[in-house]
Amino acid sequence: MSRLPESLHVLERGWLSSNNILLFEGDRAILVDTGYVSHAEQTVALVRSALDGRRLTDIVNTHSHSDHIGGNAAVQRAFGCRITVPAGMHDAVQQWDENALLLSVAGQAGDRFTADTKAHPGDTREMGGLHWEALAAPGHDMDALMYFNRDHGVLISGDALWRDGFGILFADVLGTGDGLGEARRTLDAIARLPVRHVIPGHGAPFDEVDEALAAAYARLRAFEEDGSRMARNAIRGCVTFSLLDMRRIALADLPGWLDRTPLFRIANDRFLHETPERLADWLVDSLVKAGVARREGDWLVAA
Repeated sequence: MSRLPESLHVLERGWLSSNNILLFEGDRAILVDTGYVSHAEQTVALVRSALDGRRLTDIVNTHSHSDHIGGNAAVQRAFGCRITVPAGMHDAVQQWDENALLLSVAGQAGDRFTADTKAHPGDTREMGGLHWEALAAPGHDMDALMYFNRDHGVLISGDALWRDGFGILFADVLGTGDGLGEARRTLDAIARLPVRHVIPGHGAPFDEVDEALAAAYARLRAFEEDGSRMARNAIRGCVTFSLLDMRRIALADLPGWLDRTPLFRIANDRFLHETPERLADWLVDSLVKAGVARREGDWLVAA
């Protein structure tokens, strides 16, 4: 990858926590996204080391999901910084609506915080001595924002675009909105921008923008043609996420867990129509074949 502006420092995390992006200007810094709550202590340590004596003034979130906001409270306690969230998620944060934030829906956890300011699509702000535009990025999260610097062609994409796709389309799986259509419109918007570098929410920064867009469009078409693929992707992705946090789950408990967790139950009811036991059998086989989990006696263990 060609060089990013020197004021940008990317802390690439594992899949459980989103990447953390530090933007430096003089003795100050801004942090974009803070990872999952289970990693909050590690996030604080990583940020403190990278700051190297600078003052963290702000956290800016791209969207509301637990792997992007989970460290907000701990980072704010550690550094006394302000928190800016997308305007569309502001009320859910202030009221700590765990359903709207997809915490209770997806069986995930969060540490409550309050937001200091809202960011709207079209807003501009200085971060790291660079001028950034906030751009609407609905699809994976209907209220998500991306941040684009035109001078260097850098896009902080959150989960709207990864090197090999994009984040789960929860609205379509849950039946609450047109995530497919919104994701396509977001990809079209990215394709119209003079993007040269992408810093995604997960995975290494990359320059292969056209290839990433082609992969994202291909995944989108597959989901549009077969909703069951989208549902299975959501179940597999969220269970992998939870398994990385829990480290293991008893195989005997898996059907009940899938049936109790709203996201998994709704995805199954709307698209798959499997018994919880058959769904659990498929899931275990899929995760083991993908190399993200293994069987150890009566347990499914994160690989």
